[in-house]
Amino acid sequence: MVVDTIPKSIGFIYALVMIFVLAYLWHSGRWKQQIGWFILVISTLLGFLIFSPVMPYQFQQLVLLDEKGLGAPLVVGFIGVSVIFLLSFVFGRFFCGYLCPVGTLQEIAFHIPVQKSDIRQKIPFILVRAAFFVVFFLAAFIFSISLLDRFGIRDFFYLTLTTATIVFIFLLLMSVILYRPFCRIFCPFGVLLSLGAGRSFFCVQRSDACIECKKCVRVCPTDEAKRDDRKEECYLCGRCLEVCPVAGALRYTRRKRTITNQGK
Repeated sequence: MVVDTIPKSIGFIYALVMIFVLAYLWHSGRWKQQIGWFILVISTLLGFLIFSPVMPYQFQQLVLLDEKGLGAPLVVGFIGVSVIFLLSFVFGRFFCGYLCPVGTLQEIAFHIPVQKSDIRQKIPFILVRAAFFVVFFLAAFIFSISLLDRFGIRDFFYLTLTTATIVFIFLLLMSVILYRPFCRIFCPFGVLLSLGAGRSFFCVQRSDACIECKKCVRVCPTDEAKRDDRKEECYLCGRCLEVCPVAGALRYTRRKRTITNQGK
């Protein structure tokens, strides 16, 4: 249950610090999946405890100019959103991958060992989310409608049973077989972070040690493991690193700005 007496700024500070910690661990080669699980659990618990850092919902309240729902002055909210957005230009989507409680719940659900959907092509998901992004802004600016309220994000983390809560539970059940449906189809804040991640300074790349076995391509749940992919839909889940048979063939390092046609 959310404790309203604890400032939600703690969630933002946590996210800000952890983005740098995660980037360091990945770049230095000290990353372990056990660390990832620990962070996923902590981020999820923060969602229930202080409803932060739930940036999709807080981004919505900022668009609606709703200081009360945002839980902070509008200028503070704008700065917070901008900082996370700019960090995606540097490090990629660590926030989506490990720090947003909406995303971490879906990530945990996808680890449940059942048959998974093989729908991984990213372009249809990107197009649908872009269309929803437009509808989201039109609903907010023209009609002052909070579309994300219909997804039950706030109700779920506040442990309030409503019709919207059932919608979010349904999305969680979907995420058991389909990787991150809310993030990849509906999240308006994810649209912004994908723009940054697609041009980020650091990302996961193949080195000259790559033997083109394509194991990373087959295991990637968002179709972002090919050599020339921009990584805008890469959530840095680490599945590609787990299956790579050659040490050093995949590395989280400075992006090479030249795009080749190899490894398609």
